[in-house]
Amino acid sequence: MEEDIKAADAAEKIAPAQVAGGENMAAGAAQAGAPDAAENTDDGNAVVFDGVTFSYNEQPAPALSGVSFTVKKGEFLAIIGHNGSGKSTLARLINGLLIPDEGKVVVFGLDTAEGKNPIEIRKKAGIVFQNPDNQMVASIIEDDVAFGPENIGVEREEIGRRIDWALKAVGMEQFRTGTPSRLSGGQKQRIAIAGVLAIKPDIIILDESTAMLDPRGRREVMGVVSRLNREEGMTVILITHFMEEALLADRTIVLNRGEIVMQGTPAEIFLHSERLEAYNLSLPRIGRICKTLQKAGIAVADCLTPEILAEEIKDAADAAGVKSRTAAFTAAPLPESPHEWDIDVKNLAFTYSAKSPFASRALKGINLHIDEGEFFGIIGHTGSGKSTLVQHLNALIKLPQAEKRYRAKKPKKGQPAPVLPSITVGRFNLADKKCPFVKLRESVGMVFQYPEYQLFAETVFADVAFGLKNFRKGISAEETESAVRDALEMVGLNYEEVKDKSPFDLSGGQKRRVAIAGVIVSRPHILILDEPAAGLDPLGKQEIMELLHKIHREWCSTVIVVSHDMDEIADNCTKAAVISDGEVADCAAPRELFKKADELTSLGLDVPLTAKACARLRELGIDIDTDFTCEDFSEKVISLFQGGENA
Repeated sequence: MEEDIKAADAAEKIAPAQVAGGENMAAGAAQAGAPDAAENTDDGNAVVFDGVTFSYNEQPAPALSGVSFTVKKGEFLAIIGHNGSGKSTLARLINGLLIPDEGKVVVFGLDTAEGKNPIEIRKKAGIVFQNPDNQMVASIIEDDVAFGPENIGVEREEIGRRIDWALKAVGMEQFRTGTPSRLSGGQKQRIAIAGVLAIKPDIIILDESTAMLDPRGRREVMGVVSRLNREEGMTVILITHFMEEALLADRTIVLNRGEIVMQGTPAEIFLHSERLEAYNLSLPRIGRICKTLQKAGIAVADCLTPEILAEEIKDAADAAGVKSRTAAFTAAPLPESPHEWDIDVKNLAFTYSAKSPFASRALKGINLHIDEGEFFGIIGHTGSGKSTLVQHLNALIKLPQAEKRYRAKKPKKGQPAPVLPSITVGRFNLADKKCPFVKLRESVGMVFQYPEYQLFAETVFADVAFGLKNFRKGISAEETESAVRDALEMVGLNYEEVKDKSPFDLSGGQKRRVAIAGVIVSRPHILILDEPAAGLDPLGKQEIMELLHKIHREWCSTVIVVSHDMDEIADNCTKAAVISDGEVADCAAPRELFKKADELTSLGLDVPLTAKACARLRELGIDIDTDFTCEDFSEKVISLFQGGENA
């Protein structure tokens, strides 16, 4: 079913210069002295798949079926596809972690199925997995980065140079002597990438490796990878759900149900929106905006950057003789909050491994108020303290004075009493030792950064029912079954089909839904989700956010989402707090927050593409006031061309 998309005329509209790759760290990495790339002695092919089929024992359908393609040396290839399409299986076949059932995989002339070839191949092809915990092997960060080079026989002095270079390349040199166990998910991912970079492979395979990174981290990692590809000839195979990352590649392959269904340049692929949607994918947000404007009769070309989009809108407005240059914003009234489940955090400080050599201060005095009824976002750079903050809200991390052994210290003579942190969640005082913490956790549900790790039982039913039985002692079997059925069906799973299955036999997206069902089964008043959509394909992300809005509308007072995706925050949240280095840097509605592009960028964050387009439009004399969702931005632009009726 392989299909090469030929759309040269359309592709000419999209100049390569429009694709902006993150280069923030490329110069720094070069100055750090990258080791020389290994010499290749084979022909011009880095990877060859020839009729490859692979099946997992427990799955009825093959993960890959008859896949054939070639990756040239020095090529930058992006692979996209829905969850379960076979992308990760393909990555593992390249470096011999898996062996084909049929066909063959050849890497630099070496067949992965023959003899000791996989060992040699792994020296040439390094893979960075989606979950960094799967790659951590040492208790000290520099030892973890050194593990790969040591195992392929690199000399000690060279290993030291590679550690320096790799850690600097991912912006983690200051953590060299720390321990991985105290890093955030995004920081761990940087270390995992550094560990592969230190091997200095000829091929680097990134399997959703930037999913947990903040915007600056993604830009920096992609900047380093792009530089290694461009300047040193490293072959890059990027598996991603970030359509914007795929735009950096020379070529893109689309997988669907284990087969290659499309391939071509990124520009050619993304011009076929209907085809992509049929494969559970979607255009980048900017592509969707272009299509919406084109359908409204506005003559804009397909664009890859918000700045070019703004210029296209300006040119189209000039050509159409549009006189109005301002589109105003009218905010919809928000429902009045009953304030029965408000969250109030004062003076919250926290240090991991206090009084030890590995002490790390995560929070430095958080003050934050969240009204009941909010769909609230929490954003911040990797390691800013976001996850630590939300784990305090249902006392997974208790306040010091709530610990049983806590004894208040007497202030020194002449010194004021220390200011103690306090947290109230509705009627619960989390600073009180007598706080009914079990009832609190029934009322405040938590879905972790990797929700699949919350699964543990033999069946889906038992997993979802576990929390409910612990919160509500004596609940009848009939009530339990009814609640579990409702929870599973609410997250879009068929109760009869999945209730008796092992949760570990489900797909990644299904596992995430089961984990969420296990939290919402008790109908908490407040639901907290830490990066709930990370690692999901575009359709999966959309479905998860639609689910959360449905829960919020129907029975959950407040939803709190921790996210690195600024467009996700703009599209969904009524208000958002910016956490930076353990403190609240700002808190406002997204339409106010994302006007402060310079401030957010300085904190390692980004702004939605619509905010970037609006900034460029202002420079061109067009002022669009929007809430920065793609829909509202498109409506405001269309209203200008229609004479401002809806502006």
